[in-house]
Amino acid sequence: MTAPLRLPDFRNLFLGRTFDEFANALAPVALAFAVLDLTGSPAALGLVVGARSLANVAFLLLAGVLADRFPRAVILQGTGVAAALTQATIATSVLYGFASVPLLVALSVGNGAVSAISLPAAAALTPQTVPSSLLTQANALVRAAANAGRIGGAALGGVLVAAAGPGWTLGANAALFALSAVAYRGVHAPSAGEDTRRSPLRELAEGWREFTARRWVWLVVLQFMVVNAVVSGGLVVLGPTIADDGIGRGGWGFVLAAQTAGAFAGGFLAARWRPRYALRIGVAVTLVEAVPLVFLAHLPELVPLMAVMFLAGIAIEQFTIAWDVSLQENIPPDRLARVYSYDMLGSFIALPIGEMAAGPLAEQFGRSATLVGGAAVLAVVTLLTLTSRQIRTLQRLPGS
Repeated sequence: MTAPLRLPDFRNLFLGRTFDEFANALAPVALAFAVLDLTGSPAALGLVVGARSLANVAFLLLAGVLADRFPRAVILQGTGVAAALTQATIATSVLYGFASVPLLVALSVGNGAVSAISLPAAAALTPQTVPSSLLTQANALVRAAANAGRIGGAALGGVLVAAAGPGWTLGANAALFALSAVAYRGVHAPSAGEDTRRSPLRELAEGWREFTARRWVWLVVLQFMVVNAVVSGGLVVLGPTIADDGIGRGGWGFVLAAQTAGAFAGGFLAARWRPRYALRIGVAVTLVEAVPLVFLAHLPELVPLMAVMFLAGIAIEQFTIAWDVSLQENIPPDRLARVYSYDMLGSFIALPIGEMAAGPLAEQFGRSATLVGGAAVLAVVTLLTLTSRQIRTLQRLPGS
């Protein structure tokens, strides 16, 4: 399980991903309550987080081309510095009282663009730091590092917001992004080998052919287009407003940390339990993500929410590792980042819709009805995805 940590490049990647995820876990907790303190409006919160998601979607395809052209570790160093600067600016605006919804939207757009550029590079870098025989363990460790960061980040974010306010929490967030950039300096992976003289449009076309050549790839991406929009609207937008009326901001941080603790445990389970049809199982257990939405609607108490979020974390980690290994085993390495960029584009493109629609839908139909309706949509889409024979029969490579 720990063999990849003996390799210096992977070890530094492991540290960088940990700092990144710790920072990313602090950010939404602090930003959500900063917007609620400023406006008291779930719709305004949806606008701010939706703007970030729109920027994220807009830059993903460019990010895939960059990650297949240039050294991925260098890209991650740059995005770490840029993320630190945008979050430090948001923190300053909150602490010195000049924050406004337009300013937070603009800064969130910048942060979303930076995040988009980092995502394909981070996802495609792991196979460059370990031999193929250690790929499953390496993916599990990267996920464990990410989830450990999210556990600490979400829990500390809730505590800091309650104790010191959103501004100081965002300041800590900026410092963690800077630490991630330092860690990525220790990864010495070359570029993936693309000719930088080639047309970016031609490279995108090659990535699109790889993406569409396998039905199981784009079907799962369509599934998560819906799943991510529903879950983000429910947990990122409606969750904090429900927490403010009940378990409190610190309690909401621990609910988010419980989900990540489940993902942390799920990562170790996935590293040891290697079913032949891992993708089929991963897609199926996505159904568990509907359960926290139902509990948030009808039983928004601290202990029940922590329990179901822990189980959801375990379930989604089985999907995530199965998905990463499936792509890394079946997509050519020099086109992997571009396929990841199409994957992320499809998976994230509906996020702004889910986030911006959650508040108005809750005002129109009630929060409980909106959450339960989202859970039903998630379940139906997942069951339809499982009707694909390619998804049900895709096998892991021997020895992976």
